[in-house]
Amino acid sequence: MDTAFFSAHLVRGLTDKIYDKRKSAALLIEKLVRENEKAPAHITEIIDTLVQDFVYSNNSNARNGGLIGLAATAIALGPAVAPYLDIIVPPILSCFSNNDSRVRYYACESMYNIAKVAKGEVLRFFNSIFDALCKLAADPALTVKNGADLLDRLIKDIVSELSTTYVSAHDQPLNPAEQQDSTDPPLVVPNSLPRNTAFSLPRFIPVLRQRIYVRNSFTRQYLVSWISVLDSIPDLELVSFLPEFLDGLLNCLSDPSDDVRVATSELLKEFLNEIQEAAAARDQQEKPPTQQQPRKRSTDESAPPPPLSSSPASAPGSDAATAVAASGPEETQETEESKDEATLGPDNDEHGKGTYVPGQGVIVQYERIIDILVRHLSSKEEHIQRTALEWINVFIVIAPHVVIQFTPKIILAVLPCLAHPVDVIRDTAKKTNKSLQHLVLATPTPAPPLPQPSPSVSDPSAAPSLGAQMSDAADAYPPALRRVYHSDVGRPSSTAPRSEDPFDYQITVSNLRLQFLNEHEETRVAGLEWLLMLHKKAPNKILASDDGTFPALLKTLSDSSEEVVRRDLQLLAQISSYSDHEYFRSFMMNLLSLFSTDRRLLETRGSLIIRQLCLSLDPERIYCTIADILEHDEDLEFASIMVQNLNIILITSSELGDLRKRLRNLDHRDGQRLFNVLYRSWCHNSVAAFSLCLLAQAYEHAANMLQVFAEMEITVNMLIQVDKLVQLLESPVFTYLRMQLLEPEKHPNLFKCLYGILMLLPQSSAFSTLRNRLSAVSSLGFFHVMPAKRYSRLTAATSTKQTEETPPIKFQDLLQHFKNVQARHERQRKQGK
Repeated sequence: MDTAFFSAHLVRGLTDKIYDKRKSAALLIEKLVRENEKAPAHITEIIDTLVQDFVYSNNSNARNGGLIGLAATAIALGPAVAPYLDIIVPPILSCFSNNDSRVRYYACESMYNIAKVAKGEVLRFFNSIFDALCKLAADPALTVKNGADLLDRLIKDIVSELSTTYVSAHDQPLNPAEQQDSTDPPLVVPNSLPRNTAFSLPRFIPVLRQRIYVRNSFTRQYLVSWISVLDSIPDLELVSFLPEFLDGLLNCLSDPSDDVRVATSELLKEFLNEIQEAAAARDQQEKPPTQQQPRKRSTDESAPPPPLSSSPASAPGSDAATAVAASGPEETQETEESKDEATLGPDNDEHGKGTYVPGQGVIVQYERIIDILVRHLSSKEEHIQRTALEWINVFIVIAPHVVIQFTPKIILAVLPCLAHPVDVIRDTAKKTNKSLQHLVLATPTPAPPLPQPSPSVSDPSAAPSLGAQMSDAADAYPPALRRVYHSDVGRPSSTAPRSEDPFDYQITVSNLRLQFLNEHEETRVAGLEWLLMLHKKAPNKILASDDGTFPALLKTLSDSSEEVVRRDLQLLAQISSYSDHEYFRSFMMNLLSLFSTDRRLLETRGSLIIRQLCLSLDPERIYCTIADILEHDEDLEFASIMVQNLNIILITSSELGDLRKRLRNLDHRDGQRLFNVLYRSWCHNSVAAFSLCLLAQAYEHAANMLQVFAEMEITVNMLIQVDKLVQLLESPVFTYLRMQLLEPEKHPNLFKCLYGILMLLPQSSAFSTLRNRLSAVSSLGFFHVMPAKRYSRLTAATSTKQTEETPPIKFQDLLQHFKNVQARHERQRKQGK
């Protein structure tokens, strides 16, 4: 090699395969550099020779000699090596990826010696060094890993000591956030971050963002350790950049290595603590003494609060979901003009001076963080899912105005977790679900007043108003949620309403509808509970969502879970109570249509559905509406089956006790109207119509119906129904009827009805039961035929009294209607044969 400085002996020493000889040659280079340290051109020539002729040589021994020679040069120069680092460091770093493990090791050794001498100046090359070491963390050669580990520890020490203070005189500051990939989202840089130091966190974040998605456990351990080191440096405020690497960091929780998972978990806990400290600092700043800012308070008093309070340290143009913790009272007293002009506060200058307060000057990008967390709520990895749930729980308290915007997405992910097999995740999901419901209830809805429910016996308007309930319940919420509620409720009328609702009802309802398809009962029930709560809060918004919700609710009536069906019915009833008559009638028509197409549902759940609806709504309204629909139903077979079911429910259900009482009172207009409406529909089933007459004590008409029975074809199904009727006559519901048997002079037609039934029945247990009942009355001597004339007078007197009070029921017309309907059924049966 032709060089003025390197002798043949020196060249042979640097290229020797024996380490000791290369080391001896390095000592000669060290001596040579010291001799020329006042001649920069000579030093540059020496370095160029080492790089071009040795480091870049194809001979591995020569490369090793070049590396040790560069280290010797740096040692000889000492702190004066700074101007030459630009031509020393890159060649060494290129050897970190060499195929020869010995070259990689000696590159680490060389870089270690240079960093030990250069100290803060080496921070100018931090990104390149970090990236190179990141690759070596997973190196298969143990010696290389050990060498890389030594260098890594040294770089960490230098960063911890000098990253926020060391300013290089040999390079331009590399901190501006503008120097990043245009495809990446812009970095939000805290004002407190030093801007002219050799170490540049904004320049490093894109590198970290790229590397954080590696899957190798050793590399992940390396990355987590570095993030932890950077986070431990207060002035760097690494938490402000958390969205840039949080996604990949959460993925580290799924690593097969326990060490990686534990380290990642601890690091995430630390980040969450810092976010809570920043929120506490923000909340503290929201509570200034009343004597502060008197002019500003009077100006802004009527304005609605910002989504999240921010201090003057907020970066211009940052999104509304970015919160900056307060930096001190001096900044809070600035005018709006001074805040626009100032970039650094008195306690937050470029030197990091002032009293350190945990959380001050920290930018927390809540919206981006929550967006990342939501994506991990559905993770199949338990550790990731649990961590995301825990963070969301905390954010509901410290950033409710941001969380409310993500509630539809959170619900979609959280509700399936309510049935998670892991107890911790399931319990955390339940807590999250409950907190979200409190948050939604506590968030005012900028909507028109709620429509009043249509009048009914079970009208929910008798309950306290929703507003009163929410006001009373607000104090039970966590403090942050109480702030959300009280921030808008009770404001002066001059306050301009928000143009947009932070909570998207339509998307939420759509996402909740998807939960009906979930295989777990807990999730389906929770989805219906959400819809119940939302409808109570804003019925106009739920009803306005003409997106298939109502058909989905009807379909859910076929659910295998009885609890799901009950909640579904509760919601359907609640929706109906807030709707007009047309909507209610449409609901009943759809319900009957469902029963018609799904006969199994009618058999297994029909009674439950009708009874539950009667619990929530006015039973008379339900029965009259259904009766009116069935009266004109063309499907005669279904109408008969439906009437049969409704009749049994009417007779046996405790929920319909009041309705039965009104039916027995035919002396008043309400009872007559109810009987008329039900009877015309009940004619689809002869036994049900007969039962209705017994229930309403219309015994004379019931006796006349028996004459029609004699002319009809007595089917097996009809006999079965008569058998059931006899059993029902022995139930407590018909106690009054059995007692009337003791007064034959008042109720002669009752005996005729019962004996008529007895004549219809074949010899069976029901026949024996009814015969024994009638025989018991006869044996007591009560059964005798009353004079027809006296009965006529009694009937006439009753009719006269009834006519004076209310118009009489036109039983003759009803009997003719019964004949006509039964004739239609008879024709259909014959056609079907």
